[in-house]
Amino acid sequence: MNSIILLSALGLGNLFLGFRRSNRLLLPVMMLILGLVLTVNFLDWNQGPQSFFSGMLIVDNFSVAFTGIVLLTALVLVPFSQKYVLDEEANLAEYYSLLLFSMVGAIMLASYNHLLMLFLGIEILSVAMYVLAGSDKRNLRSNEAALKYFLMGAFFTGILLFGMALVYGATGTFELSSISFAVQNPVNESLRPMLYIGMLLMLLGIGFKVGAAPFHFWTPDVYEGTPTFFTAFMSTVVKTAGFAAFLKLLVQVFPAATAQGVWLPTLTAMCVLTLLVGNVGAVAQTSVKRMLAYSSISHAGYLLVALVAFNGALEGASANGILFYSLAYSLATVSAFGVLKLVADARHREDYAGFNGLAKTNPLLAFSLTVSMLSLAGIPLTGGFFGKFFVFMAAVENGYIGLVIFALLMSMVSIYYYLRPIIAMYMRAADVDTAEAVPVTTFQSGALLVLALLTVLLGVLPGLIAGVL
Repeated sequence: MNSIILLSALGLGNLFLGFRRSNRLLLPVMMLILGLVLTVNFLDWNQGPQSFFSGMLIVDNFSVAFTGIVLLTALVLVPFSQKYVLDEEANLAEYYSLLLFSMVGAIMLASYNHLLMLFLGIEILSVAMYVLAGSDKRNLRSNEAALKYFLMGAFFTGILLFGMALVYGATGTFELSSISFAVQNPVNESLRPMLYIGMLLMLLGIGFKVGAAPFHFWTPDVYEGTPTFFTAFMSTVVKTAGFAAFLKLLVQVFPAATAQGVWLPTLTAMCVLTLLVGNVGAVAQTSVKRMLAYSSISHAGYLLVALVAFNGALEGASANGILFYSLAYSLATVSAFGVLKLVADARHREDYAGFNGLAKTNPLLAFSLTVSMLSLAGIPLTGGFFGKFFVFMAAVENGYIGLVIFALLMSMVSIYYYLRPIIAMYMRAADVDTAEAVPVTTFQSGALLVLALLTVLLGVLPGLIAGVL
């Protein structure tokens, strides 16, 4: 709760003070703010569940852990806003305020105990991202991305709200534990079909927010058109918060419906389709940014494996697998998008050929991107390997061996497209467009080193994070 108050107050203060001519100062100040909020967040660790707003928000270890991932991701991502710092026309205060507000929504998704708070969290997060997707006014692709994201997001928000309304009509409450009790002990059996339809509609609405197939169609175009800095934020913070909300919904609201096979077949089908579409779609891309967009879809599929195999609690193998995977994925993805942004800004291209010879001109960028690609592929000695390992083990323990085999096959497919930028950097000769070194600031170099170190550390010492829930 302290994190929400601090981020809201700082976002409003930053917005109204409007440090338009202090862009260079705002970057270190923003990093200091996020570091402070990250520290304050962990003061609530092991303090027991704390209730706020008449029980509509609950702060416990689950919410503190996922809030920590959101804040850490934002902290290491901020240095890559350097282009906006140097752009005299950019109002960095507005961008940072929107980012702070979106993080408030993300934290609410990890802490909600009431469906109205779930909806408010999604909308606070989404509205900020709609604006940021179209923040590059000089780029028509950015305008198109914002329009597509807004229209599709509004449509699926309606589906989510309709599902909430049906669940409320069948149970008479929005509070999670009360809904769970009503699911197990229905007062009126004739309302059960309404309840189940409401459940499925809510699954579809949240499935869109996390980029799961077949509701993924917006993802490649929106990711490609959105400025890369905000794309990185969208693909990490939004996805982490979305899966925290997803897990909480399934564990605390709908566990009793599992035996009736209400939502589990739908979720399993979404998982298989997401893995297939994400990995096969990424293979066919020639743009690194679109490849990372499809990669984001595929990683939603791996996280869905853990949701399918959840054990009915906000702790244990499934919850810990999602937590570890979200952290490893976020670190690697921020590093990948960070390097892509620096290369694209300097060389004005986002295809694989734009990375030719990068190992000779910028060894640090090449090393950072290599570590991130290996982690996303799930190669040992990186955090991504143990992320997949924990997710797959949770599924195997619950008998989903066939699903794990399919996920492993899709993971093997991913090695092909993750190795392509590595091959370009180390085995392709630079041409006229890629012969010059890419400019990198001290903040950006430090962020890339920290990201690479944390990714390797998670791969060597997974016990630091594994099992905390």
